[in-house]
Amino acid sequence: MFLFNVRAYGLLINDKEQILLSDEEHEGFYITKFPGGGLEYGEGLIDCLKREFLEECNMEIDVPEHLYTTDFFEKSAFNESQIISVYYLVKPASDLNVRISDLPFDFNKNDKVRQAFRWKNLSELDPYDVTFLTEKKAIEALKRKLNKAV
Repeated sequence: MFLFNVRAYGLLINDKEQILLSDEEHEGFYITKFPGGGLEYGEGLIDCLKREFLEECNMEIDVPEHLYTTDFFEKSAFNESQIISVYYLVKPASDLNVRISDLPFDFNKNDKVRQAFRWKNLSELDPYDVTFLTEKKAIEALKRKLNKAV
């Protein structure tokens, strides 16, 4: 049996032209990605993304636009599933209520969940800033979109 792991991620850009990145430690791996996570049974992609932002960032969001969906095979780094990731541009519907750091992987030592957030200037954003190929492709899609808008 082949398993599919469907994931929804949000690209949140602030008024300073910065994008929110999530640094995480998962099973001993250090990864950088966008906020979001796995779809639960019975949940739609938008509902998943809104739930994930509430859980991770203590923030309500609006999801005005789809940006990119994985269009190639990507095996999970953690199990035998195939990853299908869907990326959306998101807007705040409430204040961001998490600690923001200037340093990568600046975890709070008292937290069980090893996750930290930081802003990255859009002008400096590069596919090498994130860990997985799906995020790298989302950055490329974002840069294409922003270049068309200019």
